[in-house]
Amino acid sequence: KPFLGIAALEEKIVNDKTTVNDIGFINVGSQEFRGWTALGIVDIYRAIAMSSNIFFYTIGGGYGNIAGLGPIKMADYLGRFGFSKSTRIDLPGESEGFLPSPDWKRATKREGWFVGDSYNMSIGQGFIQVTPLQLALATAAIANNGTLFKPRVVKSIMAKDGRIIKNIEPEVLSKNFVQSESLAIVRKAMHETVVSGSARALANLPGGAGGKTGTAEFGDPKDRTHAWYTSFAPANEPKIALTVLIEGGGEGSSVAAPI
Repeated sequence: KPFLGIAALEEKIVNDKTTVNDIGFINVGSQEFRGWTALGIVDIYRAIAMSSNIFFYTIGGGYGNIAGLGPIKMADYLGRFGFSKSTRIDLPGESEGFLPSPDWKRATKREGWFVGDSYNMSIGQGFIQVTPLQLALATAAIANNGTLFKPRVVKSIMAKDGRIIKNIEPEVLSKNFVQSESLAIVRKAMHETVVSGSARALANLPGGAGGKTGTAEFGDPKDRTHAWYTSFAPANEPKIALTVLIEGGGEGSSVAAPI
């Protein structure tokens, strides 16, 4: 949701004053797409802080007088943050994750792309697959104002006597791929998540933090969920990014965020 919020700001589909009335569901034809509760009038700050599915369905797939990003632009912006690509970490066996497209769905599922597919994609569900490492790096890119770094296991190589033989220098994968103004809005929204939103149990952390909870449905039965929390801290001058995933753990806000 934070990354697609940035995409919608970049594409001028919304600004930080645009509001959506979250009544808890959207009806498209005979299909109903639900949120976790009715949140009322939400802007991008409250939509991220309270994790409004309805706001993100609207900016992702479109609804009413708001045109959605659609699957191609959603994949484009998620790709800019490193999703569906190897991070090139110095470890073997890394997964690249996956971002779907209408062409892929036609080729593999033998059916067209529906607005419901865009709605699922807009909240990180449906066919999307991500790794915790990708999410941590993408969260760090929000925190550091738009630089995506190659992750390293080793910081330096030292001799037995403590002399540094070699420092492993940071390597930039990409930068300046979205505007600073969009990143600043989403950082503020993620800070609001901790101050008054779904991660407010962490409101008293020294220095403050920004974060986003996530609860991802998977497999059968349908009520099984992964618990996610991704974060950066301190709030104003971030030094760390941290992503927590509890597989099959339940709710992000009650299970992953406290960890």
